[in-house]
Amino acid sequence: MRSPRLASLLMTFVGILAVSGCNSAPSDLPELAPVTGTVTLDGKPLANASVSFESSNGQVAFGQTDAEGHYELNFRDGAKGAEVGENKVRIETVLEGPPAPNYRDPIPAKYNSKTTLTRNVSKDNPVQNFELTSK
Repeated sequence: MRSPRLASLLMTFVGILAVSGCNSAPSDLPELAPVTGTVTLDGKPLANASVSFESSNGQVAFGQTDAEGHYELNFRDGAKGAEVGENKVRIETVLEGPPAPNYRDPIPAKYNSKTTLTRNVSKDNPVQNFELTSK
């Protein structure tokens, strides 16, 4: 015969797990703000490009552009957005495999390996568009 007290304790424990379990965000996440936008290259939507925002603390959020050049940033542990504050931005071509010899990325280095792009992420300004030029 089971004790009513044991059943009550078990139900309480299950309730606590349900409330605090799967839907809670990790407590070690920095302050995040949503970031979405569109990337164009020479006035045309840039599809299949990687967009990353790196905070001054080295935290990286990333996304990939769709056929219309739209992206949304994701952080770690299923969180969306990027760390609030100044971020260095890199936009790079996504390749399926190693580049061919003499491959030249259509996105200039000033937007990726030698990036000059920065953006201030805040909850008041979630849309960050980029109009890149190939020159």
